[in-house]
Amino acid sequence: MIKKVLLKNFRIFDKAVIDFDEGLNILVGDNEAGKSTVLEAINLGLTKRWNGKFFEQELSHHFITVSVANAYVAEVKAGNNPQPPELLIEIYLAENTSVARLTGENNSLRENVPGYRLRAALDPDFSDEYKNFLSDPDKVTSVPTEYYRVDWTDFSGVPVNVRAIRVKVSMIDASRIRLQTGADYHLQKIIGETLDTKDRAQLARSYRLHQESFGTDSSIAAINESLTNSSAGITQKRFTLEIDTSGANSWESALSPHLDRLPFHFSGSGERNRLKILMALARKVEESHVILIEEPENHLSFPNLNMLVDRIATQSGDRQVIIATHSSFVVNKLGIEQLKLLGNGGVSKLTDLPAGTQEYFKKLAGYDTLRLVVARRVVLVEGPSDELIFQRAYRDKKNKRPIEDGIDVISVRGLSAKRFLDLAIPLKRHVIVLTDNDGDYAKKVDARYAEYSAYDFITIARSDDNTRPTLEPQLIGANGLLETNVILGRSEATESKLIDYMENNKTDVALRFYDTTEKVTWPKYIEDAIDALG
Repeated sequence: MIKKVLLKNFRIFDKAVIDFDEGLNILVGDNEAGKSTVLEAINLGLTKRWNGKFFEQELSHHFITVSVANAYVAEVKAGNNPQPPELLIEIYLAENTSVARLTGENNSLRENVPGYRLRAALDPDFSDEYKNFLSDPDKVTSVPTEYYRVDWTDFSGVPVNVRAIRVKVSMIDASRIRLQTGADYHLQKIIGETLDTKDRAQLARSYRLHQESFGTDSSIAAINESLTNSSAGITQKRFTLEIDTSGANSWESALSPHLDRLPFHFSGSGERNRLKILMALARKVEESHVILIEEPENHLSFPNLNMLVDRIATQSGDRQVIIATHSSFVVNKLGIEQLKLLGNGGVSKLTDLPAGTQEYFKKLAGYDTLRLVVARRVVLVEGPSDELIFQRAYRDKKNKRPIEDGIDVISVRGLSAKRFLDLAIPLKRHVIVLTDNDGDYAKKVDARYAEYSAYDFITIARSDDNTRPTLEPQLIGANGLLETNVILGRSEATESKLIDYMENNKTDVALRFYDTTEKVTWPKYIEDAIDALG
């Protein structure tokens, strides 16, 4: 079992240590957050292969983290002659007699444990070439990985024998699996397990008869007669089209899997993806210690995803499984205790959060658990009315919806906003809390959120006018009594009567503001929240 993985200068990770649990682990994050990178790193650290080729053949400067590469180039141009950055993947394993010989301190953390270490760094044999490379700093634009050497050792310092790997890993990515190959394997497995020798002989004989009858068809006979006549000047023998019957088991390769009499490759993409994953899982589960599954939810409907997730959970048995996903359903279905949250080049766990926040997300109704995790920026509002108002205000200012800028507007209530902020901190997620001042902004807002004021990626947006404690009075204050009446189609004589109406009809009022063709002036704290999003 993998206990943790250390990545250094690999793709988007400057340095990260990711802990894993027995059984199921779920990697969650937005696109480009590094979910696939972690799976690929584990596979690389346990096989030394990238896209099926040894890493030496695939290594390029693109594997080095951009920020680290840029810092290296800057140092070279400054005349400092630095060593080029090393790339490091370390796989720390649980102690077990089967991997005891891999034990040692040949790792970055100097832990005396079993594991594998893959390191790409400057090859001493290229020291002269590297010195020449540095002689003209103005021409240096990237890390010279052409001068690197890849070393693959265990934690005892012994080079890894590729034929004696102690930990077998299988990577299942539906987008990379050729369906026909997987289906053929599965079909052959079924044939091998269900047909005895007599059945197979009978099937082969029946197939041979069908092949031989091909040439007796009247249309084929006519074509063959024409071919024979046309080839008379080339050969004295009969030239005909026949099916090749020379292969002893040609019937096995000729059979094609069908679903409801439709060839596999004509099935829908969701059905194909589900079958590819399950077939690959069935094929690899017995031979692997660690199974890596890339985004199983792609192209799947809710019922098919439900079926797939259940099968993954049960079919994997006691194997360690690491799934990369951005699906709230997958997370809620399999359990959020196994979550690894990826963001900003780092990884955190839900279990690292305060106990109350953990319990909140475990009990959260619906599938909102991941919305903050997978969004680029988030606005927390106090209810559906506030959400509608913010959506319209953002559209007025930016001429598009928040979601088009990667901003998710999430409706939360009361102290729930603090739970989402706890989740935002390890991810360094940019979050705006849009809140009423409740008639005392210093005590009921500023003091409530004081513990989050140190984080520059968290903004609390509220009005400093305590005479207008909630959204409805704020809208009247920004637009005036007359214009607010026009927007709402009302004719209330006083602010107090209009506020009573608005507070008793919150959703209708919000919809009126959202749909109005009148020019609306939005409260300053809402404008400030939009500006804070950048």
